[in-house]
Amino acid sequence: MAKMEVKSSLLDNMIGVGDMVLLEPLNEETFIDNLKKRFDHSEIYTYIGSVVISVNPYRSLPIYSPEKVEDYRNRNFYELSPHIFALSDEAYRSLRDQDKDQCILITGESGAGKTEASKLVMSYVAAVCGKGAEVNQVKEQLLQSNPVLEAFGNAKTVRNDNSSRFGKYMDIEFDFKGDPLGGVISNYLLEKSRVVKQPRGERNFHVFYQLLSGASEELLHKLKLEQDFSRYNYLSLDSAKVNGVDDAANFRTVRNAMQIVGFSDHEAESVLEVVATVLKLGNIEFKPESRVNGLDESKIKDKNELKEICELTSIDQLVLERAFSFRTVEAKQEKVSTTLNVAQAYYARDALAKNLYSRLFSWLVNRINESIKAQTKVRKKVMGVLDIYGFEIFEDNSFEQFIINYCNEKLQQIFIELTLKEEQEEYIREDIEWTHIDYFNNAIICDLIENNTNGILAMLDEECLRPGTVTDETFLEKLNQVCATHQHFESRMSKCSRFLNDTTLPHSCFRIQHYAGKVLYQVEGFVDKNNDLLYRDLSQAMWKAGHALIKSLFPEGNPAKVNLKRPPTAGSQFKASVATLMKNLQTKNPNYIRCIKPNDKKAAHIFNESLVCHQIRYLGLLENVRVRRAGYAFRQAYEPCLERYKMLCKQTWPHWKGPARSGVEILFNELEIPMEEYSFGRSKIFIRNPRTLFQLEDLRKQRLEDLATLIQKIYRGWKCRTHFLLMKKSQVVIAAWYRRYAQQKRYQQIKSSALVIQSYIRGWKARKILRELKHQKRCKEAATTIAAYWHGTQARRELKRLKEEARRKHAVAVIWAYWLGLKVRREYRKFFRANAGKKIYEFTLQRIVQKYFLDMKNKMPSLSPIDKNWPSRPYLFLDSTHKELKRIFHLWRCKKYRDQFTDQRKLVYEEKLEASELFKDKKALYPSSVGQPFQGAYLEISKNPKYKKLKDAIEEKIIIAEVVNKINRANGKSTSRIFLLTNNNLLLADQKSGQIKSEVPLVDVTKVSMSSQNDGFFAVHLKEGSEAASKGDFLFSSDHLIEMATKLYRTTLSQTKQKLNIEISDEFLVQFRQDKVCVKFIQGNQKNGSVPTCKRRNNRLLEVAVP
Repeated sequence: MAKMEVKSSLLDNMIGVGDMVLLEPLNEETFIDNLKKRFDHSEIYTYIGSVVISVNPYRSLPIYSPEKVEDYRNRNFYELSPHIFALSDEAYRSLRDQDKDQCILITGESGAGKTEASKLVMSYVAAVCGKGAEVNQVKEQLLQSNPVLEAFGNAKTVRNDNSSRFGKYMDIEFDFKGDPLGGVISNYLLEKSRVVKQPRGERNFHVFYQLLSGASEELLHKLKLEQDFSRYNYLSLDSAKVNGVDDAANFRTVRNAMQIVGFSDHEAESVLEVVATVLKLGNIEFKPESRVNGLDESKIKDKNELKEICELTSIDQLVLERAFSFRTVEAKQEKVSTTLNVAQAYYARDALAKNLYSRLFSWLVNRINESIKAQTKVRKKVMGVLDIYGFEIFEDNSFEQFIINYCNEKLQQIFIELTLKEEQEEYIREDIEWTHIDYFNNAIICDLIENNTNGILAMLDEECLRPGTVTDETFLEKLNQVCATHQHFESRMSKCSRFLNDTTLPHSCFRIQHYAGKVLYQVEGFVDKNNDLLYRDLSQAMWKAGHALIKSLFPEGNPAKVNLKRPPTAGSQFKASVATLMKNLQTKNPNYIRCIKPNDKKAAHIFNESLVCHQIRYLGLLENVRVRRAGYAFRQAYEPCLERYKMLCKQTWPHWKGPARSGVEILFNELEIPMEEYSFGRSKIFIRNPRTLFQLEDLRKQRLEDLATLIQKIYRGWKCRTHFLLMKKSQVVIAAWYRRYAQQKRYQQIKSSALVIQSYIRGWKARKILRELKHQKRCKEAATTIAAYWHGTQARRELKRLKEEARRKHAVAVIWAYWLGLKVRREYRKFFRANAGKKIYEFTLQRIVQKYFLDMKNKMPSLSPIDKNWPSRPYLFLDSTHKELKRIFHLWRCKKYRDQFTDQRKLVYEEKLEASELFKDKKALYPSSVGQPFQGAYLEISKNPKYKKLKDAIEEKIIIAEVVNKINRANGKSTSRIFLLTNNNLLLADQKSGQIKSEVPLVDVTKVSMSSQNDGFFAVHLKEGSEAASKGDFLFSSDHLIEMATKLYRTTLSQTKQKLNIEISDEFLVQFRQDKVCVKFIQGNQKNGSVPTCKRRNNRLLEVAVP
């Protein structure tokens, strides 16, 4: 019933015209007036057939609530007023029910609301698809990928506070039920030049400002950053703060989104370290310095920034400093090293910053794809959402604007092709005669740019690869020679006489007539930006970094994989990406959202007609309307058409029982509409002229008014009849109730009178019976009292007799006792004086001991086993007793303390006791481990989705899960590995992928060796001949050596019933394949502070230097 409150059609109560195809008359002025009229009434969406026009309102509107989602769910596209939800629902239902892959193309210039439109599409699809824990997790990860990509790929521009500076295409994958399984994101041409330089009034990427504003003091200190924006040369200060944007809150949102998407804490920290490195690169400055040979070279002014960068990235400072000062060129087998002047050094610095950030962004996209990709291999349905840069025309247009506008040319080309194709297919499907439509084909512009022989991109690549001096001017000269006669290319120096007098063209520029209008491009920087060169010395320096993420971003820096082949240019890479995108889009059913920016002030309620007119022209919206209207302006299925207009014909009103098409034919014949104004398709009726549709609407409106009057008349008659019948029925009911009430009242009076009479009679009978019973009771009580008095007299007489007899017997006993006492005293008197001293001694000793125990009771120490206090000994002769009491009390309170332990705590103390027996006074590292609890599982494998495969592969209980450094047997370098100990096996796994590298049964472990010094190195010796010992023994380094050795010792003892040999020596032998290698620990000064280093001296010696 709730849906009945929604508008039943976009034709009902519409403001202006909801579908531009119905606009009459159709011209540019009426088109803009219709948009403005709807915009002023907060109607920001308008249709052109199945295309949605979206005008950015620059404010929040209450049209995206959950109730609105339910309104548009499973509804016909034209059933409700225009909305982006209608297009989203149409695309989703086509994908789910008709098994058609979909793509939603969102286009428009910067600030038109493309990013918000893509979010609304994704949120709608997430709201209407299935529910469940796994489905909700997938939806949440897909939605939370947006804040991460926006932070690293969006920036404030003069036209948009949240402008996407990269192209994004997301394929959302669904199962056969329409539930999301995952997604894949593709990114195109990040504007990396923004990292090092921003136009006036614009900002760098959001993440830099969010990090400085939202990170804690501890994190900033760790990243060696400060909150002051002015400390960093890469950040523009005039637009550092944006009204209405809370960078600190957005930073917390991004960190939370990264956690939801699946980034571990270590990965998130590594990403922020790379961001901090890019910021600090901008603070490196150079100064010129003359050499002996007369050449100038560059030197770094202040090396503090360089030192902090090297500490963040774990790069040798000398290596990075040399990479900024020298350039090595390799040609076949020769290497030539040249110095860099100050300008070249600044170019190298900026190139490194741009490449580092660009590669980090690509890594982020790939990492998000790993988390959100579909886990199943079943056939999937795909919905693509394309959010890509709009057409850009600035005062200064460079290589970036050229590439962006080329992409928009390709999108316009596919838009026209697919729109015409869709229109033609519908006419053929409905068996309607097709009329050819003339339109502007921009293939000639695309060919001008992308032609493999004479295209601008091809000539730019050819110029970049040409030997000799290559400049932007030589590139422009080549364009003037090749493209001089092209009708869409203009240049001041062109040999075509048409443009020799065109003084509006500067000498260093060329102009292209795009479908959206003429754009003037500054040729300066085209060659450098297309080359996008990064000196090999810098790539190799980055590859040598100890920072795992940075090292992975520069694989070409590996000296073992040096490739002398020139990398592809930026233009050719983007051209290939666009070709792949176009091929992908052509395999899917297209849906279009055309975004329009109403003003340049980013303000609400302002509609700049000239700006909107410019966008309408270059988006080709009028041409799109003419394509739709070239045949028939309006089409509708027979069932809804008949349902809407059936009241206009007596034969179809109120119910038509035949086929819907027959009803529509009778309806149109009855209304005498000319035959040339409509045609009947297989499932739809096609109306040629909008005036015919509006005429039908006017007739329907008049008929609805007549029907409303008729309904009111019938309703009033029904209401009066109903009221009369209700009054009549009420009178009958009231009379019946009154008669019932009177009879009930009379009955109650008779009943109460009868009850009173009955109660009096029953009372008289009861009192009579009571008197008789009381008389009988008194008689019985009198007999009982007499008998009791008689028995009492007899008893007292017998008692008196017994007392007299007892008194006589007692007197005899007393006399006899006195006689015996006198007799004994006479015998004892002669011995008393001889034993008096001994008795006094024993009595005194007894009192002293008694006092000693009473004092001890009040002076007892606490029940803590570590309390050493004990009362002092009061008397020398109690020394042995005092010590024995102390021992007994200590044992007793220890037992009381042990009784409080849980099984888990007992196990911890047993492990600590075992560690004490194994390492106390033997290993210098042992005292520092006493206060640290043995945790075992330092990695939360069960909670981290990264280690899901590792968790599934291990069925046993995990005793230890810790990251250790495995020492390379060949060169002594370390590699991070996950060390896992179970009840039966010892396993090593890769830290990044979680893949198990080695598995050693505990029965094959024979011995563990370590030094006596304060280091974490230890060797695990394996049984000779076993499968696990094929490569030799293992050598590890860990921060929890004592715990790992103790747990390995206890687990081996529990499983094999044999004690594991623990060897503690500063020099021991290990087996590396067929060789016996001596591991020797020496004292040395460390470059990395207190971290021990390991170095392979020769085939027989491995030295470990400890501080």
